[in-house]
Amino acid sequence: MGVDMSNNPPNSQFPKDFFSSPALSLSLAGIFRGADDTTAKAKSTEVEEGEEGSGGGRREDTVEISSENSGLARSRSEDDFMINANDDDDDDEDGGGGDDKGKKKKRKKYHRHTTEQIREMEALFKESPHPDEKQRQQLSKQLGLHPRQVKFWFQNRRTQIKAIQERHENSLLKTELEKLKEENKSLRDNTHKSSCPNCGFATTSRDNTATADDQQQLKLENARLKAEVEKLRAVVGKYPPGRVSPTASCSTSNDQDSRSSLDLYTGVFGIDKSKIMDAVDKSLEELKKMATLGEPLWLKSVETDREILNYDEYIKEFSVENSSDGAKPRRSIEASRESRVVFVDLPRLVQSFMDVNQWKEIFPCLISKAALVDVICNGEGLNRDGAVQLMYAELQMLTPMVPTREVYFVRCCKQLTLEQWAIVDVSIDNLEDNIDASLIKCRKRPSGCIIEDKSNGHCKVTWVEHVEYQKSAVHSLYRTIVNSGLAFGAKHWMATLQLQCERLVFFMATNVPTKDSSGVGTLAGRKSVLKLAQRMTWSFCRALGASTSNSWTKITTKTGEDVRVSSRKNLNDPCEPIGVILCAVSSVWLPVSPSLLFDFLRDDSRRHEWDVMANGGQVQLIANLAKGQDRGNSVSIQTMKSKENMNWVLQDSSTNAYESMVVYAPVEISGLQSVMTGCDSGNVAVLPSGFSILPDGSESRPLVLTSRQEERSSEGGSLLTIALQVVTNSSPAAKLTVESVEPVSSVIACILGKIKTSLECEDG
Repeated sequence: MGVDMSNNPPNSQFPKDFFSSPALSLSLAGIFRGADDTTAKAKSTEVEEGEEGSGGGRREDTVEISSENSGLARSRSEDDFMINANDDDDDDEDGGGGDDKGKKKKRKKYHRHTTEQIREMEALFKESPHPDEKQRQQLSKQLGLHPRQVKFWFQNRRTQIKAIQERHENSLLKTELEKLKEENKSLRDNTHKSSCPNCGFATTSRDNTATADDQQQLKLENARLKAEVEKLRAVVGKYPPGRVSPTASCSTSNDQDSRSSLDLYTGVFGIDKSKIMDAVDKSLEELKKMATLGEPLWLKSVETDREILNYDEYIKEFSVENSSDGAKPRRSIEASRESRVVFVDLPRLVQSFMDVNQWKEIFPCLISKAALVDVICNGEGLNRDGAVQLMYAELQMLTPMVPTREVYFVRCCKQLTLEQWAIVDVSIDNLEDNIDASLIKCRKRPSGCIIEDKSNGHCKVTWVEHVEYQKSAVHSLYRTIVNSGLAFGAKHWMATLQLQCERLVFFMATNVPTKDSSGVGTLAGRKSVLKLAQRMTWSFCRALGASTSNSWTKITTKTGEDVRVSSRKNLNDPCEPIGVILCAVSSVWLPVSPSLLFDFLRDDSRRHEWDVMANGGQVQLIANLAKGQDRGNSVSIQTMKSKENMNWVLQDSSTNAYESMVVYAPVEISGLQSVMTGCDSGNVAVLPSGFSILPDGSESRPLVLTSRQEERSSEGGSLLTIALQVVTNSSPAAKLTVESVEPVSSVIACILGKIKTSLECEDG
């Protein structure tokens, strides 16, 4: 149910349930969940080969770290070493003094390795994790250490690496077992019909009472999952743990992409924390200058009115080495800056950046995956001033035609003044030479935002986005907008943040005009409908991008459009229909402005011109709920009457300075009616389809009016992406067939043809 607004003015804090949604399934999630367990204990000493003892035997006391109990920690630390001296040796050192010998207790001797010693041992470990006696003797003489110290250091280092790998493997197995538990729970609960406890309405019209055949299919799927877990146990030792899950239905075509990201993760995690804190401090100072300085660091573009980073001035200002080293992969650099005022209080905004789940749900169109890898510093006070954490993110565009960008980075929140905070992001892979640069496809230079508290729950946010990345193949349609830096730049981040904060204000508002709530009579009903629409849009964004979670196959329709398809199976998630789900996506360029295209697609009075589901029938608007100041930001409920039946459709329309979306889904009448009365929408199944609209990247120049089409020529064209999702088979055990793909691709071609006809741009 929605949050009671009686005591919550528009500038109050975010409701907890606003940011809550199921976490994305990450192949790295198991590592991230265990990253906080950094405490390990030393096991009891064991007898090994050592120096000659007085009794003629050879004995040596060693300190071992248990791989069973150790996380990523070592005994003391990687650069600390502890020697438990032999009892006999201690007695000899006392010189046989009777009373003194009785009074003095045996003490452990500690020796802290120097930075130079650690560097040399790391270099040898990289070449030979198991050095022989001669190598250890030579290294001990070179570093001035006892051979046993070198031996113990290598033992602990090997144990640490093994612990990391075992933790990752175990986490994968644990994830599979959790799926099995959910599957068993679904089988037990499948005979009960779900209903709202407040009103008795069914939360979904689908009869949850499974037939004998359905239950048999679920049991077979459960058995298959168990077999996969057993298979995983045998396979996990043969393949390096990486970003590709062993349970994935298909492997990536690029072997380079399947290289172990655990190698990168292990290297980043092995960096000394003092180095990380130093890098964060330097990055914070750079961010403050990047956010406040004007010319000559930032120059205004005459043609686009955007700020452009003067890279020569940047190198001089921050004493940065020009990264044109031939030994490193060639990289492109993007830098952008944007300032806006958003309607949210400062403490809650800072918290949403430091909570990875809240962060990725504020930016659903930009973040396909995100995870907290490790907490380096917890910070002080309730606001966690000075908190530092290692994070991972996969950044996307709402199209499978643009590859995602994966990045590891450290994030820190720091209070600058009483009314000003900073969120700084920076990649730290360049702090150590032993990290393979070829694994780094994208890295953040000091980036982030400066947040300044304003009156009335407003904040001024200055966003700086500064990244370097390896260029990859991008479809020609999107090459201009990606190369311009708009796709992943500060304008995109700020426009999305502003829209989400505005949506929250309207979600919590109590003074909604009566004309706006036609068809939804209560405040609880309004909130329930808005929550369902937001979940629908989040699901649409997850299904549409080129994330590693989606596997796309390209097909060509009879009319020439390129369509990409992917499929997934829903076994027991009540938020979507059960069965095999097909997602088909196609992108085209249209010679119309994004605003004109958006207004056409969201207009219920013109829906029959393109929607094949309307089939030329009458479309009636039941309710229209505003969720932003722009009239295009709204949620509507429509009915479509045709000769055969009537369909109810939930539609969520969103627009900002960068992109627009029209997302819709047919919903069972009884389920949607119960939501409109205020019932919980959590179990209402929706399968969204819709459109993503972007500018083509050819930004407006000083207008030179010629004849007609003034609006089109001033705003440029549009990149339209259409996505359709359908259930091809209600049985999750079924397989996707060519016969089920062809009708969906034909529908996409038909819709695109109707849109071009209505907008008179067939030749575009």
